[in-house]
Amino acid sequence: MKAVIGLCFGDEGKGRVVDFLDHSLTIRFSGGQQAGHGVIRNGEKHTFSNFGSSTLKGIPTYWSKFCTVDPVGMIRELNELMKINVNPLIYIDGDSPITTPYDKFYNTNSKNDLDHGTCGVGVGSTINREEHFHSLTFNDIFYPLILDIKLNYIKNFYNDIASRCRAELGDLMNEFLECCYKLTTLDNFKLTYGIPQNYTDILFEGSQGLLLDQWYGFFPHVARTNTGTKNIINMLGTDKIDLELYLVTRAYQTRHGNGPMTNENIDNNIKIDPDEINKDNKYQGIFRRSILDVSLLKYGIDKDKYIRESKNKTLVITCLDHITEYVFTYNGKMTYCKNEKEFIENISNKLEIEKVMVSHSPYGEMNYH
Repeated sequence: MKAVIGLCFGDEGKGRVVDFLDHSLTIRFSGGQQAGHGVIRNGEKHTFSNFGSSTLKGIPTYWSKFCTVDPVGMIRELNELMKINVNPLIYIDGDSPITTPYDKFYNTNSKNDLDHGTCGVGVGSTINREEHFHSLTFNDIFYPLILDIKLNYIKNFYNDIASRCRAELGDLMNEFLECCYKLTTLDNFKLTYGIPQNYTDILFEGSQGLLLDQWYGFFPHVARTNTGTKNIINMLGTDKIDLELYLVTRAYQTRHGNGPMTNENIDNNIKIDPDEINKDNKYQGIFRRSILDVSLLKYGIDKDKYIRESKNKTLVITCLDHITEYVFTYNGKMTYCKNEKEFIENISNKLEIEKVMVSHSPYGEMNYH
């Protein structure tokens, strides 16, 4: 079993790593539709949000109960994949929470959400609603009367914006209901409970990064999910496993939206990638960049007990072609390196990880250093 986990604030290049590694089933174990994992394969480029990042290789996805489901996003992405002759298979856990137009509307009209940082696709508001007992899960949409009753209660849950919801969400609600119906009828979507059997080599695909974990990150500027190994261990029912961990970072720091990020006061020559997937989100503002802070990577690793104690981990450094100066900080102290080789080895030594893979673009070939 393998797991691909981001070490930073997301956008590390996890999708490319997932696509590169051999496996037979991809498991999404955190977050939901807010992922934006870019992959290029055989000339086709796609950004995965609602399917696993190895879908272009014909590998199916298991969408676990720890991930929110956006019916509209799933159907729209299915249609995009079908246009490039990809016919994906996805198993969806019946206990996965459903994101409704009400959740999205609240998310994009909540001052707290906007101040704390949000992608605007309703993941956090969906999880918050679930925690307040107004639950709507994937298995519920197979019962139209139940779905109708629960949607009315969810609308009332957001009572402070209910009148605006009714006025502005008519067409969106119709599309949502149509997509819910398609999820229950199309062969691409399979209802399941727990990890599907008969897959011999599974890979867990993380969302965002350890520095956005709801327990490890800088609250309230975090994701409402466990981005480390907690959900994986919960799914497998034991921590007595030997996961091959692939811990991913760019050669520099990035962050969307509000929240702390070190080294922004230091001048840098980081190249701006014109093909950047997740830049300048409407709700998150500009895509922030700064020199890599290895102490933040070390902090994230140390916070996750399984990752910290694992002897089977590989550091993955992507986007090396975006930097022209081989420099990083550790606990506020600058380290200047003569070349790429020294840069990689110094970071590896600081993190105490011997195995290293590198890539010179988000889509470039992965190589062991």
